[in-house]
Amino acid sequence: MVTFQFIPYNDIENLTSAKRINKLLNVVKENRIVLMEGRLSREEEADLIEITMEEIGPKFKGVEISVIYPDRSKQDPMQKIKGTFANLLLGERQGFTIIGPASIVKKIEKNPDKIELFTKEANSQRRSKVRKS
Repeated sequence: MVTFQFIPYNDIENLTSAKRINKLLNVVKENRIVLMEGRLSREEEADLIEITMEEIGPKFKGVEISVIYPDRSKQDPMQKIKGTFANLLLGERQGFTIIGPASIVKKIEKNPDKIELFTKEANSQRRSKVRKS
């Protein structure tokens, strides 16, 4: 069975980078796929990958991560200005992050109208689809 855990941005926004990464990594180590509102900074993503590489072992095979950004090409100039202003005030809320254990997630593909999350199972392969709106 595949388990997803949604993490709203307000659950992690006041955490330090280290605590934010640890929270996400702890969820993934419980064999859950994180669906997180918003995104990590580039430095936090790099730190997450670095920490993951240090912790790889027989029980933990690493993570797969994918970040989906809003399509700004479809926004009018006023929406772009509002989005920039919101990011300044609220942080990096725009976007959506998926982080899963490499032992479960085979790959994540992004297409214009959908996200395909391919999972691994012991005897069969399953495909879960998450549609972005």
